[in-house]
Amino acid sequence: MRLLRTVAEVRTALKGARRDGRSIGFVPTMGALHEGHLHLIRTARDHHDEVVVSIFVNPTQFNDAADLAAYPRVEASDAEAAANAGAGLLFAPSAEEMYPAGFATTVHVGGPSERLEGASRPGHFDGVATVVTKLLNIVGADVAYFGQKDAQQLAVVRQMVADLNIPTKIEAVETVRDADGLALSSRNARLTAADREQALALSRALRAAQDVVTSANGTSASAEDVLAAARAEFAARGIEPDYVELVDPTTFIPLPAVDGDALVAVAARVGDVRLIDNLPLTRNGSH
Repeated sequence: MRLLRTVAEVRTALKGARRDGRSIGFVPTMGALHEGHLHLIRTARDHHDEVVVSIFVNPTQFNDAADLAAYPRVEASDAEAAANAGAGLLFAPSAEEMYPAGFATTVHVGGPSERLEGASRPGHFDGVATVVTKLLNIVGADVAYFGQKDAQQLAVVRQMVADLNIPTKIEAVETVRDADGLALSSRNARLTAADREQALALSRALRAAQDVVTSANGTSASAEDVLAAARAEFAARGIEPDYVELVDPTTFIPLPAVDGDALVAVAARVGDVRLIDNLPLTRNGSH
């Protein structure tokens, strides 16, 4: 695997693949790679001739300086893990490479960015949209792979790619979870043992919501019932969630019931760590 630091190096490295018609898969990350990231890389490896992984802790999507400072940075072990999973190129730029002096452009996506994480973290999705636009333009991949755990980010990126006619296809990959149900996240490493046990409230809330939909036996399950079941799991563990919502998975507009495709999304702070999770639902249960 080759480690690249500059935009020019990435473009040069991929010239041969484009000339020869080889397909390119891309996995953008902020590093601290876990099994969820590695699953994305392996998925890309299964479908493409060339696999590019990026590692960049993007400062413009953090609205909490302490969160940015605490975000884990372990490039050496990340590089080894990415290579073992099948990456051929690792793009790990500096902040100065991505945002050189005089940089003055922000990509703002309306619609799915405006609620939930967008309301809780003002400016977050502007940072995400700007850096993902840059990365997609730099790599020029046929397909970019994103985890379903960041469902709202996925919806924002899909909206942006469609609106700006970016030719990269966006592919979602199912959330990877530990055996106890906790969704894998780079932030999990910051949880104490007690916090980690409490953090199970998120996945248990999602399962409780799913149970309500499943017990409806194919009939409509109301948002009131679905969300009450989810909130009860947080209350049982003494957690006040940032939000518990039933939304359309494309627009993120609230839904009154599960009559078709729906998404239950949750966020909560556990100890010093803010976690998010979600579960797609249909009238017959989860997807």
